[in-house]
Amino acid sequence: MYVCFVQDGLHGNCVARTGNPKWRRLTEIRAGAKSVFHFNVPGSVAHSTHAGLPWLRYIRNTIGDGVHFWPFDGRDIPEGKSVMVETYPSLWNKSFPRRDLTRDQHDAYSVAAWLRKADNDGTLVRCFIHELSPRIRQWHRSRGGSLE
Repeated sequence: MYVCFVQDGLHGNCVARTGNPKWRRLTEIRAGAKSVFHFNVPGSVAHSTHAGLPWLRYIRNTIGDGVHFWPFDGRDIPEGKSVMVETYPSLWNKSFPRRDLTRDQHDAYSVAAWLRKADNDGTLVRCFIHELSPRIRQWHRSRGGSLE
C-alpha cells in the first residue's frame, strides 16, 4: 500500500484522511518542521509520516504494554518499557560526522547517537518533562488528553 494510492482515491477513503497543510502540531512548531499534511513540497515529511502510522499501530498491537508511546501514554515512562517518540533528525545530524553513510542512514545514526548521549548525561529525561504553557495544557485536557 502506498500513501499516494489513498490520496489518488485508488484505495481507502481519501476524504476522511485529508488535512490542511497549514495545520501544524506543537511538535512541528517547536522543531520548525512542515505540517504532516504538507505533501509534495521540498523538505516534506508527509508521505513518510503517513506511511509510518500503520506501523505504529502494528507495534502497539504486537507489543501491547511493552511499549510506551510518549506523550500519548503519559509523560512519565515506566521502568522497563521501550519508548516510541517522534524525532527530527535535522536537529542533530550536523553534530555527528557523516562518514560513508547515506543521508537517511546518517539521520538514523544521528538520532540514535544523540538519544544514547542524552540518556547517559541525563538530558533525555528533561526532554520528556518539558513544560507546556497553560493554554496548551488546557487545550489538551479539553480533548480528553492526559498530561500526567
